Amino acid sequence: MYNEAAALEACPALVLNADYRPLSYYPLSLWSWQDAIKAVFLERVNIVSEYDRVVRSPTFEFKLPSVVSLKTYVKPSRTPAFTRFNVFLRDRFTCQYCGAHEDLTFDHVTPRSKGGHTTWDNVVAACSPCNLRKANKTPAEAGMYPAHYPFQPSVNELHRNGRAFPPNYLHDSWLDYLYWDTELDP
Repeated sequence: MYNEAAALEACPALVLNADYRPLSYYPLSLWSWQDAIKAVFLERVNIVSEYDRVVRSPTFEFKLPSVVSLKTYVKPSRTPAFTRFNVFLRDRFTCQYCGAHEDLTFDHVTPRSKGGHTTWDNVVAACSPCNLRKANKTPAEAGMYPAHYPFQPSVNELHRNGRAFPPNYLHDSWLDYLYWDTELDP
């Protein structure tokens, strides 16, 4: 029974908006198989594609949805949330001082003790060694300048950056709905 449950957990559903675009590219908008089936029964989504896997009850058999689309369009947010993850995504998971990709944290370009704020315009991704080395100094005091100065990205910029870091797993049925706005091969 454990193996069956584990196999079902490997069957998330890609969630598309009513216009058949993913609600989110990064993180990819996925629902558990349970949430997808619940949404189907509540008539909130249409099934676009299905897995070969089936779930059964004593009186019912149901193919697991692999792609669902919302019946009602959800207007995407115009501005991304200011989160640690989104800062890393804006900065492409790269330390803005040395280019490292490991042990990332974030740094206040102008330290808070010197009037800096925790905002898009003052925070960059930084590895722990660079963050410790810069410490409580301005870039000029530390002699450390970010490769790219911080800015508030658009949702589209984050989506574009997110495509460079695809999830570890993409089901074949999802591919037609991802990266729909990339250039096609001739």
